[in-house]
Amino acid sequence: MKNYEQYKRPIRFFTAAAILAAEIGVYWVAWNGYFSQAAGTPFFRKGDWLMAAVYGLMLLFFSRMYGGLKVGYLERGNVLYSQMLSVALVNAFTYLQIALLAKRFLNPIPFLVMLAAQAVAACLWAFLANRLFEKLFPPRQMLLVYGNRPSLALMDKMNCRKDRYRIQKMVHVDAGLEAIRQMARGYEAVVICDVPSAIRNQILKHCYSENKRVYMTPKISDILVRSAEDINLFDTPLIMARNGQMSIEQALFKRSMDIAFAGAACLVSLPLILATAVAVKLQDGGPVLYKQKRLTIHGQEFYVYKFRSMRVDAEKDGVARLASNGDSRVTPVGSFIRKVRLDELPQLFNILKGDMSIVGPRPERPEIARQYESEMPEFRYRLRVKAGLTGYAQIFGKYNTTPYDKLKLDLHYIQNYSLMLDLKLMVQTVKILFMRESTEGVAAGQITAAFENNGEK
Repeated sequence: MKNYEQYKRPIRFFTAAAILAAEIGVYWVAWNGYFSQAAGTPFFRKGDWLMAAVYGLMLLFFSRMYGGLKVGYLERGNVLYSQMLSVALVNAFTYLQIALLAKRFLNPIPFLVMLAAQAVAACLWAFLANRLFEKLFPPRQMLLVYGNRPSLALMDKMNCRKDRYRIQKMVHVDAGLEAIRQMARGYEAVVICDVPSAIRNQILKHCYSENKRVYMTPKISDILVRSAEDINLFDTPLIMARNGQMSIEQALFKRSMDIAFAGAACLVSLPLILATAVAVKLQDGGPVLYKQKRLTIHGQEFYVYKFRSMRVDAEKDGVARLASNGDSRVTPVGSFIRKVRLDELPQLFNILKGDMSIVGPRPERPEIARQYESEMPEFRYRLRVKAGLTGYAQIFGKYNTTPYDKLKLDLHYIQNYSLMLDLKLMVQTVKILFMRESTEGVAAGQITAAFENNGEK
């Protein structure tokens, strides 16, 4: 691996260029064979090249946004899914583009044939590119250094990517710094999981001096420092960590964007809203909507609206609990609308009311938030901004992501907020709509998400 590591980026670049060229090539053939004539207006050669360039730019944008080019980084299934989603979205936009030129709806069969050809190319590419990376870049042999918090969850996640990571040995931080240094010499990388900062810094410096790669689970303070600004006081460098509050102009633009996007989404999704309402009502005759008290900015309480996905008496015992895997309280209709996120559509009206934003930390129930805060007071940091319909923790986490990890994901969003980040997360939300693992419930018998925090050290 050491012999080829320096070539990883160029190889990833050329493999990405190969699939983009193949998919654009299929479009070029389809354009010259059918789409150009279907548009109804003769195109000169420069016009043909322009159409191919527009298609290529859209394909590059969505492929980068969804990770469809991260071969050797994301797992093969994720890369293929991301690539197929990118192609499908670009082809849908292309259909509308050509239909506007033709001033009529076109026969969708040629577009489906083009998509099928591109799907074959994507499958072949994903297989060959991953085989190439597995051959040139075998998994790293790693040493895991852990502290007082269990590291099994991290090990399980890394074991899901045996093509990249191989944890060969585990050592507790109590073994001592010198013993850890000696062990690290026999491995290509070191994983540091929940180790006190003073010892962690020593291990990090040692690995840096030995040219060893280090993977660390960040602490809350790490996320605050990573978003800090570099300033200089005469000849003394300083870093300034902001307090996570939006400026007035940021809040104004964000609210304007919320109203525009939520209003447009309400109009476009009106048929889905009506169909879902009818399906929920026919399921058991109970109420269509379900309202629940949640927390938003500065701890303010509001009622979030959702299509009811559980039985009417789901919480007759008065205990607030998250849905678990195979939860018997979820109705058949509710199970479906939860999987495709249709139950969240009424929250568009929460956004228009100003209770929520399109992007932000998902709102927690007051009872559950209090449980989390009793163990981890920093959990209230999520209330620096409005609650959101989607957010960083929803895109990169799961329904059952631990509160500590959820906080770190949401803090990354709060500390790095920008309108461009909001737009990026909205586009990325499309990807997770059809990913089953993003809606996994908590384990049976759990009331809240598994808790794995032991505070800052």
